[in-house]
Amino acid sequence: MVQDVNGGKTPVADMIRDRRTVRLFREEPVSQELLERLLNVAVWAPNHMNRQPWRFILFQGESRKTFAQAMVATYSPEERGKYGEAKQQYLEQVPAHLIIVMKEDPRQKVWDEDYAAVCCLIQNFQLAAWEAGLGVVWKTNHYGYYPEFRDTVGVKLGEKIAGILHIGYPRVVPQPIERKPAESLLTVYH
Repeated sequence: MVQDVNGGKTPVADMIRDRRTVRLFREEPVSQELLERLLNVAVWAPNHMNRQPWRFILFQGESRKTFAQAMVATYSPEERGKYGEAKQQYLEQVPAHLIIVMKEDPRQKVWDEDYAAVCCLIQNFQLAAWEAGLGVVWKTNHYGYYPEFRDTVGVKLGEKIAGILHIGYPRVVPQPIERKPAESLLTVYH
């Protein structure tokens, strides 16, 4: 049980500990309205100078085929022969694919701040989705760097794919994996 500083149970802390990465989804579609509501919660992520450096691209319904084909096209011929068909089928059955992109900035400090903000947005989205009964897996795979994939899914020049979220109602919820206690990783100077 997670306790707050006063010793009581806290809903936010429980949500953080209870959330799981979900990779297997039921076929039930996820409404665009629900996804928009979750994104409107997620955009409250802290971001420096209120730059709000994010943009979203959603694939649902028939467009999942376009997403899946673009992803599988990044495989080598050997990989396509081995994994292509199974991966295509998997991606076509995932109810929603949400690409989170950020504006890239040539100034390293701004880029770092914006990337951190977008990662906070993604975590906010995952927590809000979990609360709504949805599972999410956050992917940062190789295909996000392929120009052909980026063009097909609508990523613009000057944008980085911070994550691709596969979203749906969980068919299987994984068991928790223990974390190292924070105090074992904490260096304290007095």
